[in-house]
Amino acid sequence: MNPTPTQAGPEPLQTRVEFANQPAPRLASIDAYRGLVMLLMMAEVLAIGKIAAAFPDSAFWKFLHTQQSHVEWSGMVLHDLIQPSFSFLVGVALPFGLAARIKRGQSLGAILGHAAWRSLLLIALGVWLRSIGRPQTYYTFEDTLSQIGLGYFFLCLLGMRSVRVQWIAFAVICVGYWAAFALHPLPGADFDWKAAGVSADWPDHAQGFAAHWNKNTNLAWDFDRWFLNLFPRVEAFKNNRGGYATLSFIPTLATMILGLIAGGWLKSDAPQRLNLSRFCIAGVAGLALGLALHWLGVCPIVKRIWTPSWVLFSGGWCFLFLAAFYAVIDVRNLRRWAFPLMVVGMNSIAAYCIAHLFEKYFIETLNIHFGRIFPYFAPYDPFVRGALVLLIFWLILFWMYRRKIFLKV
Repeated sequence: MNPTPTQAGPEPLQTRVEFANQPAPRLASIDAYRGLVMLLMMAEVLAIGKIAAAFPDSAFWKFLHTQQSHVEWSGMVLHDLIQPSFSFLVGVALPFGLAARIKRGQSLGAILGHAAWRSLLLIALGVWLRSIGRPQTYYTFEDTLSQIGLGYFFLCLLGMRSVRVQWIAFAVICVGYWAAFALHPLPGADFDWKAAGVSADWPDHAQGFAAHWNKNTNLAWDFDRWFLNLFPRVEAFKNNRGGYATLSFIPTLATMILGLIAGGWLKSDAPQRLNLSRFCIAGVAGLALGLALHWLGVCPIVKRIWTPSWVLFSGGWCFLFLAAFYAVIDVRNLRRWAFPLMVVGMNSIAAYCIAHLFEKYFIETLNIHFGRIFPYFAPYDPFVRGALVLLIFWLILFWMYRRKIFLKV
């Protein structure tokens, strides 16, 4: 069975579970790209790090483990592209969603009210998922869903403006966020490094001007020490061990704006070759500008605090990934191979929740029923177990796809 969508779906995120006779027409490349992103996230269950530890001399497993981990601070591996890709694709789908609502005759107030409601639901879902297993609600807002939710309403406002305004907003966000960090004072001689949760001689600290974007000594960390302690907590917030921050939603909005612009190009009547050229030019330009800012010491590429150079660099990769999927699936019309990805991409919120809620349950269930078999696969048994769980995830999503059940927030 192979779907034949041809246009972008009008609603990538909705406040209901849909039961339909058939999915709304969609641009297949968007679903396939989104499916790849979600599979990369769900593939953490493969526990490649354990296999790499069992074969410390294997360059192959070491490479896979590196690509399935996050860099300590500056730089990038494949796994670091999951969150920007997901955010970028929210922007790509938005022009089609707005057009569908306008076509149905919805007023501006109704559209913005729906956007505000969606934003609140995404933030709440992010907080809820991060609170599972904790003694009380864990109020942090650095996860993917909360970050998108914090910026989504503003993205909708920009979605109803011209592409020129969208580019201006993108530039203002990037330059303004860079300036805010650059003006924030660097740690002094009496700085409390223990409170920051990082040592003064941490090898990933940048030197010179780039030190304004070091871990837990920057503007966003200062903001969270005030903001997150406004919420009830088991103990006072001092630092985020990974260096992640609430304020990253501002440059994340810039990433979504890049997707919004790309979606506008796709929705236009422009020839496919022109769209491909635009994606490739934007992708190469983003990579070049991001790297230049990093190498010149103007702004390091740091995903964990979403620096403006990271917006450009990761955005460049997002444009190039979209170009590749668009060229193969929608221009060349080679879609059959992408069906497994599309099953996941058309139900991305369900995939996100399934991975976060049921991974441990399925691992424990497999151990109960097949625990005596897995040791025969040692030392690959964690990988085999994870592969079975990943297959179960996909089969659940395939079952939902066959029954036209699409969980959307």
